[in-house]
Amino acid sequence: MRNSGPVVVMQLPQQLNHLAVGLFMNELQPLLEADRPRIVLDCSQIAHLDSAGVEMLLQCTEEVMKRDGDLKLADLSPYASVILELMRVDRLFEVFETAQQAVQSFHAVPAHSIPQSEAWYSPAYGALGDLEAAS
Repeated sequence: MRNSGPVVVMQLPQQLNHLAVGLFMNELQPLLEADRPRIVLDCSQIAHLDSAGVEMLLQCTEEVMKRDGDLKLADLSPYASVILELMRVDRLFEVFETAQQAVQSFHAVPAHSIPQSEAWYSPAYGALGDLEAAS
């Protein structure tokens, strides 16, 4: 595990099966329980991923989202990528080529910090502008 500011990067084990999931979750659980956790899971070493491993990834994502945080996957091994795709869960994760790119994605400007002085629509579309004028 390594910290990159408020973001924690954790290396997933080579074997992400029923036995490894329990050990890994013991280490990860305190991070999941933090306020607004920001976690990147480095998947580059995964050589074996079974349904228990996929379930763990989904559970971690759910726990992080409950606490208004985010979990991102980085450097998916070809094997892990295929397994996630075959199980039809690949689209549930935000995946980056490298852990560094995943960490940097957390530092993007949050939407709530963008000033809302401008209209959220373009008056060029007409219908929305007409709707505003009618109200």
